[in-house]
Amino acid sequence: MDLQKILFVAEAVTLAHVGRPLALARTLDRQRYDVHFACAPGYEHFFKGSDVTSWPLNSISSARFLAALAAGKPVYDARTLAQYVDDDMRLLMALRPDVVIGDFRLSLSVSARLAQVPYVGLINAYWSPYVDQHYQVPAIALARVLPIPLADRLFRLVQPLAFALHSRPLNWVRRAYHLPSLGYDLRRIYTDADHVLYADIPEMFPARALPITHSYLGPVTWSPPTELPPWWDALPAGREIVYVTLGSSGQGALLPKVLQALAPLPLTVIAATAGNVDPGLLPENVHVASYLPGEQAARRSRLVICNGGSPTSQQALAAGVPVLGIAGNLDQYLNMAGVVKTGAGALLRSDRLVAEQLRATALRLLAEPEPRTAAGRVAQQFAHYDPGARLAGVLAQLLS
Repeated sequence: MDLQKILFVAEAVTLAHVGRPLALARTLDRQRYDVHFACAPGYEHFFKGSDVTSWPLNSISSARFLAALAAGKPVYDARTLAQYVDDDMRLLMALRPDVVIGDFRLSLSVSARLAQVPYVGLINAYWSPYVDQHYQVPAIALARVLPIPLADRLFRLVQPLAFALHSRPLNWVRRAYHLPSLGYDLRRIYTDADHVLYADIPEMFPARALPITHSYLGPVTWSPPTELPPWWDALPAGREIVYVTLGSSGQGALLPKVLQALAPLPLTVIAATAGNVDPGLLPENVHVASYLPGEQAARRSRLVICNGGSPTSQQALAAGVPVLGIAGNLDQYLNMAGVVKTGAGALLRSDRLVAEQLRATALRLLAEPEPRTAAGRVAQQFAHYDPGARLAGVLAQLLS
C-alpha cells in the first residue's frame, strides 16, 4: 500500500507553534503515512530522534512577531503574506502532499487552495468564532496609560475594529488570487481551513453551534528533547517545588523579577530560561537550565508559574498541578480565562507585576486545596482525549 504523504507546516514565531505540530507528527502511523515537517531554520535540534523529513520554510522572526503583539499591531502585512504564499506553493508543488496541516501558517488559507491540497488548521479553541469570549485588555499601550477597568472597557469597544485591521492583509492577498474575503473577524482568519482542530477540550472552552468541520483534539503537550541538568537529581528533600518558565513569548524578561520574588519563600524553584534569558544573580533556592522537559518538571512540582500560554498550562493541568499565569498578549489572557474558570489557577498581569502580589498568589495556590483539586479534575478530563487518534480519524475522513 502506498504511503499517504502528510505535510506539517509550523509558523515558527514561537516554540509552541513548532512543538505542537511536531508532537502530532510523531503520533502518526509510519506504516500508513509518510510524514514531512516544514518550518524556519534554527529548530533542527528539536528534531533529534525524530523520523520526520524536514524542509526549510521561512517565517518572520520571533522578535518581529513579539514586537507587533506588544504594540497591538497586525503581525503580518500583505507583502509578507504574499511572499509566504509563494514559498508555500514551491514546497507544495515539490512535495505534493495528500494533506497539509498548518499551525498558525495563515498563508495556507490561500496556498493550500491554489494547490488543491486538503488543509487542516491547528488552533486553540479560544480563537474560534463559535466560542464566546469576554475580552480583557492585554499588555499594550492602552493598559499602560489608563486604569485597567477603564482600559478594559475601551478595549472591548475597539476590539471589533482592531480585529478588522488585523484581518485586512490576508483578505487583500486572497483577493489578489480571486478568493473571496473572509470578512473582518480575526477569528475567521485564524480558523479558515477545510477542517479545524482545537488543541483544547470543550469542558474548558465550550462551543455553540459547532460545524462538523471543527473538532476538539484535546491538549497537545510537547517537551523539547533535552538532557536533564546536573542538579535534577540533587534537589533538597522536604521542600515543595515550583516550576517557572516564561517561555519565548515576551515575558522572559520578567524571569529575574519572578525568581527574586520567590527567593524569600521556603520553596525549591526550578526554572527554564528558553535559552535566551539571563536570569541574573540566582537566589539560593533557584536552579535554572536553558530548557527543561516540561511534562516531567510539571509532574515534579506543586505549582507551575508560566506566561499563561496553553502549552505550559496544559502540561501543568495534565499533571494535576495548578497554574499561575503571568499574561502579556491576548492569546495568553484568553487561555488563562479558561484556566481560571476551572478554579485550577490564577492570572496576574505582566505589566502590573508586583513581587508581593506574586508571592501571595503563589502561596495561596500552594496552601489552599481547591486549586489542586480543580487541576486534578481537569487532568481527568484531559485523560479522555487522545490527540493522535483524533487526528488520525480526521485524516482518514479527508483521505477517504
